[in-house]
Amino acid sequence: MWFILALAAMLCWSGSDIFSKLGSEQNDKYSHFKMVIFVGFVMGIHAVITIVFGTRVTVSDILQYLPVSLLYISSMILGYVGLRYIELSVSSPICNSSGAIAAIFCFLILKQELDTLSLIGVVLVCLGVISLGIVEMREDDEARALRQMSANRKYSKSFIALLLPLMYCLLDAAGTFADALVLETLDEDVANTAYELTFLLMAVISFIYVVIIKREKLTFSRDKYKGVAAVCETVGQFAYVYAIANYAIGAAPIISAYCVLSAVWGRIFLKEKLSKKHYAVIVVVILGIILLGVAEGLYSE
Repeated sequence: MWFILALAAMLCWSGSDIFSKLGSEQNDKYSHFKMVIFVGFVMGIHAVITIVFGTRVTVSDILQYLPVSLLYISSMILGYVGLRYIELSVSSPICNSSGAIAAIFCFLILKQELDTLSLIGVVLVCLGVISLGIVEMREDDEARALRQMSANRKYSKSFIALLLPLMYCLLDAAGTFADALVLETLDEDVANTAYELTFLLMAVISFIYVVIIKREKLTFSRDKYKGVAAVCETVGQFAYVYAIANYAIGAAPIISAYCVLSAVWGRIFLKEKLSKKHYAVIVVVILGIILLGVAEGLYSE
């Protein structure tokens, strides 16, 4: 069963990536708030279901987990904004490098030891992300325009295009690090439900701002991909929790490779074409992420 759940998490999170990208319109400055609305309401529905089936969550639990929730939610918002400025094939590996940064946080602050496999993974990820940034910024504008001819979107060389997924990576890593502290005193199911309820509150605030104050409309034809992304994100989170709980050593590396699928979907559905240098450093990042996933599974066991 863990294998099916791990595959489900990998497929759903890569699906969340591609549908979030499809739903992030370059000319819609409110698209990230709209993504928050859809994700928050779907997560809110799931939270209500878990409460009905026995998970007990108090206001105190929500407040205790609030700093962690805000770090995760903030990272996701920045990730949604970033999708308007950069290819998914580049953005997803950078965002998914947060595990390496979290490992560094735990090593430096909590004085936790890094095993050899984790250390190699961290080094590969850090070198890969740095190299990816160098390749992205040094690419000739004419060469960039040429390889983007078949794509649905055009991107110009921009510092903010790299900054946003990097900020996602740092905030998500900080959330993972905070999780390591908070979950020592809080049940995981309670924490996840508290997170979903916080996301629901953010969705309500975003709805008031976008729909009521700014008079933006949510329509099925324009926003359908956002709804699908929200469902994928929530189902992926559910599958992830139970896959890791059942067999971490097997599930972790499978799930950690979801950015590989995201890059594949970007190539197939968005016609994204990267240079050989892009692909080379992305492979390095992905190898590092997979090694971290394997190490996490071994350590959990």
